[in-house]
Amino acid sequence: MSERSEFELIGAIRAMTPAGGAGVLVGIGDDCAVLRTDPGEDLLVTTDLLVEGRHFRADAAPQDIGWKALAVSVSDVAAMGGRPLHAVLSVALRAGQSGEFADRLAAGVLDCAGRYGCALVGGDTNSTDGPLVVCVTLTGAVRRGGAVLRSGARPGDAIFVTGALGGSLSGRHLRPTPRAAESAALVASGPVHAMIDVSDGLSSDLRHVLDASNVAAEIWADRVPVHADAVAMSRSDGRSPLEHALHDGEDFELCFTAPASRAGRLVADGLAGTPVTRIGVVVAGRGSVLLDREGAIGSSRALPAGGFDHFGRA
Repeated sequence: MSERSEFELIGAIRAMTPAGGAGVLVGIGDDCAVLRTDPGEDLLVTTDLLVEGRHFRADAAPQDIGWKALAVSVSDVAAMGGRPLHAVLSVALRAGQSGEFADRLAAGVLDCAGRYGCALVGGDTNSTDGPLVVCVTLTGAVRRGGAVLRSGARPGDAIFVTGALGGSLSGRHLRPTPRAAESAALVASGPVHAMIDVSDGLSSDLRHVLDASNVAAEIWADRVPVHADAVAMSRSDGRSPLEHALHDGEDFELCFTAPASRAGRLVADGLAGTPVTRIGVVVAGRGSVLLDREGAIGSSRALPAGGFDHFGRA
C-alpha cells in the first residue's frame, strides 16, 4: 500500500472504527469528539506516550505497538478501580509508515479497544524524522467517590499482587493483559485501600504506594509470585528469578492493599480467574524491607526501588 496524506489516513482509521459506542455522540471526523458521561460517576483521565527504542523495538509488529499503546492506559484505569470509556490516539509516523503500517497499528488499537469495551473517538497524526511516537489518552469512569488511590494504604493492611511477575521482556511486554476484570471484581467484593499497576517494577511501584500513604512494608521473598519467563531469563543473565520479579516491570499486574481479613478469600478464590497472592504487610514507618519469609527473624534487608525509569536513572 502506498503512502497516504494525513486526511486520507484519518479517513482510513475512521472507516476501520466501529460507529458509536457508550456515551459517544460524535466520534472521529470533527474538531472534537462529543461524549456523555453517566451521573453518579467520576471521570478518570490518563495518557501514555510510547517511543520507539524505549518502549518497543523498531522491528516490533505494528499491531503489537497499537495494542500496547492502549493497553497500558487501560491498566492505569483498572488500577484506579474504574472501567475504560473513550480513547484518543496520536501518532508521529516515519516516512513509509502512513500506509499498511498505520493500518496495522490502528488495528491493534481497535483490537484492544474491543477487548476492553472502550471506543476510539479521535486523535491526531503527524510525520517525524525521528523515532515512531504513539500517544493514547484514555478516559474512564468510576463510582462517585470510589476511585482507589495510591495514598490509602494503612498499617496492618495485607499487600497483594495478581498473576506472576518478571521476565516480561521475553515478549509479554508487547501484548500486556490489563487486569480490568480483576479490578472490577476486587472493588465489587469488598474494601480496597490502595492500588497501582506494576508497570515499572514491583519494587518501584510499591514504593509509590508507600510514599503516597506515608507507611512502610514488609515483603516476604518466598511469597512473591515468579513468572516462568523470569526463571528462563535468569538462566541466561545470571540474575535470580526473584530479582526479575521485583525489578523487571511491564508486568501490568495489580498490586493492592486491603484489610488482612480479606486475605483468605482473595487468595483462595482469585479474581476473575487470575490468581492472587499475599506478599506482605503494611507497617508504620517509611520504606520497605524484604524478608526471607513471613515472621523471619534476622533476615530483613532493605528493598531498593529498582525497575524501569523513563529517564534512565533506575
